[in-house]
Amino acid sequence: MMRLTPTDIASYYRPSACERRVLLRHLGEKEEEPSAYDQVLRRLGQRHEHTHASSFGKLIEIGTLPRDDRVKATLDAIAKRVPVIYQPVFVVQHKLAGMEVEIEGIPDLIVRDGEGYIIRDVKMARRIDEEQHPEIMLQVQLYGWLFEQSCGMQLKALQVWGGSSEITEILYDGGKAALKELGHLLETIHNGDQRYEPVGWSKCGGCGYRDKCWSEAEAVSDVSLILGVDQGLARKLHELGFDSTGALLANFDAEKLGKLKRPYGKRQQKVGKTAERILQRAKAMSEKSETVLARPILPAGPNWVMFDLEGMPPHLDEMEKVYLWGLQVFGERASEYTASITDFGVDGDRRGWFDFLGKAKCLLDDYGNISFVHWATYEGAKLDLYTARYGDPDGTAARVRSSLFDLLAATRDSMVLPLPSLSLKVVEEYVGYKRSQTEYGGDWSMATFIEATETCDEKRRRELMNAIQRYNAEDLEATWAVFQWLRSKAS
Repeated sequence: MMRLTPTDIASYYRPSACERRVLLRHLGEKEEEPSAYDQVLRRLGQRHEHTHASSFGKLIEIGTLPRDDRVKATLDAIAKRVPVIYQPVFVVQHKLAGMEVEIEGIPDLIVRDGEGYIIRDVKMARRIDEEQHPEIMLQVQLYGWLFEQSCGMQLKALQVWGGSSEITEILYDGGKAALKELGHLLETIHNGDQRYEPVGWSKCGGCGYRDKCWSEAEAVSDVSLILGVDQGLARKLHELGFDSTGALLANFDAEKLGKLKRPYGKRQQKVGKTAERILQRAKAMSEKSETVLARPILPAGPNWVMFDLEGMPPHLDEMEKVYLWGLQVFGERASEYTASITDFGVDGDRRGWFDFLGKAKCLLDDYGNISFVHWATYEGAKLDLYTARYGDPDGTAARVRSSLFDLLAATRDSMVLPLPSLSLKVVEEYVGYKRSQTEYGGDWSMATFIEATETCDEKRRRELMNAIQRYNAEDLEATWAVFQWLRSKAS
């Protein structure tokens, strides 16, 4: 009998919605090793869970028992009205989508409340709602249904202890939505690889099957590899039988593709004006060639500051944090690499910001109205965030903000490249920049910073922060390499 669990729901939604991931895991397909970032998240999640469980003092821990004994031990503990049960196990046989299945669930805690029980799951997420984390809502709903089916008693409440150490109450619907989702996933597993699942640069990032699915998509020149082809359009083209780059180019012009309606959220929407750019990118990928759409417009001057930040999202820290502000001047009068680093004291975030303002002011005073070149919108958003958080006493942040130049936007507006993504790491490789570090990337940087934060070994902390600075310095060099390459297209 097939066994399903609430983890199947999480597998579908995280790191992005993907039916094929659920299937591959049920088939036992080997995944890539978790990244350093994923390992840190798991460790933090386990620590958060254990910290909350230990706050209850005395409890019964079912998870330490042999697997075959855990269901009975759970029911016995509930029958004895044990106040707190850690990692209880429920197993229910149920007919789902016309098939007999076994559904197993292991919530983190069940807590006695009067004569009944509350199910409380522990998560690192800070915002727990249907928009941000539908998988959490559905998982907890399924735990509630399993409890009621197993124990024959009504559940008192469903709760999640989130990353902000606060309780979120989950409205219980009797498990209807969770069972419906599980039934859908069961059909996916039962039908095997018959369903089409498009790839996507952001969608596939962080998935253990990324390389497998990506290489398969490349082998057939799948349309989902084309930048600008969203998931709905890829599925529509597959439905029509035009799911390769060659088929797309052979059967569509900009007018016809623009009129094509595809699923877009909960409605149908025409491809519209993006059709022309999609076909240009399809042609570039098919011919493995680039096209200059317009002469790149770049900031003039003999010198330019390359500007890149390393930051932490709010679900991994008490607040959203930039822990490194990297700067380096390139051009006729180049400077050494410099960075403002958040120290590990209580007021370290504030000190890092004002250290950055001091360094930026020196550059502005020395070089005049120099442009701060960055990739995408992150730097501008964080300047605004920190200005609001700590202020801008002498107007330095405002001067930097007015001098920002988004190199990604300039590249996107002037070039069509045979690439599935315009992330810096992809474009830098295309223009020939090579890094010295074997491990790098935003996720690696965050994981390394967390390790530096947690260690008490000062020597080890310096080594880790030096590694992050080397990575950041190469980000600046890569940005300069792309800037120079784009300048060559303007001549």
